[in-house]
Amino acid sequence: MAGTGSRGRAERRGAGELESAVLAALWATERPLTPAEIQQDIGGALAYNTVHTILKRLYDKGLVLRDADGRRGAYRPAKNAAELTAQAMHAALDRGPDPIAALRHFVTGLSTEEERALRALLAEEGL
Repeated sequence: MAGTGSRGRAERRGAGELESAVLAALWATERPLTPAEIQQDIGGALAYNTVHTILKRLYDKGLVLRDADGRRGAYRPAKNAAELTAQAMHAALDRGPDPIAALRHFVTGLSTEEERALRALLAEEGL
């Protein structure tokens, strides 16, 4: 069988990694993209049907929107990368039994630059 050698298996990516690659391609542009454009952007070796399946999954999760401005089959992100990351962080805190302890561990792992930015944001909000 063609394409089933060790090279093909080594390049195989999981659904989460593919979803991230598709979202990154959408975030990198200001306009909606078609599955073919996304396929080309993330690597033409990926099957068109795979890209379309990933887009459907992202759409079902509410992470991408279908373009209603006439570009049939074009997609755009529902949220920017920062908004999606913040949403994931809130969800992670909500799942744990002790969100304050989780925050404490998170903050102790920040770089100096991230800590400085967090302190500035808290100061802006008067916290």
